[in-house]
Amino acid sequence: MERGHDIVLFGATGYTGALTAEYLATNAPRELRWALAGRDRDKLEAVRAELAEIDPDRPLPEILLADADDAPSIRNLAASARVVITTVGPYSEYGEPLVAACAAEGTDYVDLCGESAFVDRMYVRHHETAVRTGARLVHACGFDSIPHDLGALFTVEQLPEGVPLHVEGFVRAQGNVSGGTLHSAVGVLSDTAGTRAAARERRALEGEPEGRRVRVDSRGRPRTRLARGWTVPLPTLDPQVVVRSAAALERYGPDFSYGHYAAFRKLSSAVGTVGGMAGVMAAAQVPPLRERLLSLRPPGAGPTEEQLANGWFTVHFAGSGGGRRVHTRVSGGEPGYGATSGMLAESALCLWQDDLPPTSGQVTTAVAMGEALIRRLPRAGVDFEVLRTVED
Repeated sequence: MERGHDIVLFGATGYTGALTAEYLATNAPRELRWALAGRDRDKLEAVRAELAEIDPDRPLPEILLADADDAPSIRNLAASARVVITTVGPYSEYGEPLVAACAAEGTDYVDLCGESAFVDRMYVRHHETAVRTGARLVHACGFDSIPHDLGALFTVEQLPEGVPLHVEGFVRAQGNVSGGTLHSAVGVLSDTAGTRAAARERRALEGEPEGRRVRVDSRGRPRTRLARGWTVPLPTLDPQVVVRSAAALERYGPDFSYGHYAAFRKLSSAVGTVGGMAGVMAAAQVPPLRERLLSLRPPGAGPTEEQLANGWFTVHFAGSGGGRRVHTRVSGGEPGYGATSGMLAESALCLWQDDLPPTSGQVTTAVAMGEALIRRLPRAGVDFEVLRTVED
């Protein structure tokens, strides 16, 4: 379908949006027809002026005015693009109009959402429309949840086919929190009942894969040699995404399970993290304390350049099945923003440019892009490695 733009970046004036714009201006093919979208023309012009300094000979993006509260402008944005990137969050507050517009217009969509209730609600409300129009709605195209989703797929591909498989992921990272991420996280923690209700509604509609079994393994695992330390189960969006990929792709075998953990070198760090998370969750339930949390970092604020340069992440995967055990690793730079902006941009470029399997509706990165995106991600500093294979 002919559109005025190949990619439109909505939220280009925010912290992560500006990083994503910089990545596209540095790494995208010169023939890319793209645009920066937002509600403040002056701020968009300022971002474009900064992009002009990166490579004066590269064509600059156009500017589109759009506001999440202005439905016609959002519909026009979706209709103008082949792929829309959005960094405008919290998604539970601002995200649905753009998802709905992309589903209706048959426009591919990628975001950074780690809000499980939002993802579930968008499936319930807009998946079938996207299936009819051919739109691919791909949430969680940053550190939530590309390293985990594609890392599990990469690990599965090292194991035999047609047999029960078990994969575990162990996450270690050093990074910082932006204002937008803090506001999204506090929103999720303050509405646990809504999160559970959205999950139930989706399960009732989605059902289980026919003749196969997929599940999250939530058993505790206090220590692991793989990540060289202590572990804590991570109840994030990531394991949900992994098992949805497993439900959609038969390559994961007839019986697939996945365990997802944070790994720490010291027991004291693990205990402190659990205690800190419990404290934040408790504070998020009390309005005055919740407001105090949100005031710690306003929207638009983010890590310094030095903090971005010093950040990193690794996810070690242990996979087993069919008489084989494998140890793989996904690694990259600062997880929340540096690596994330590259992963988000490469996801959009992949949907625009690459030869991909036919899919539509709300799909995961493994289902929509899989191997093609794995091949792209080293450009963003995200590497996939097989460290060890053992035949039992």
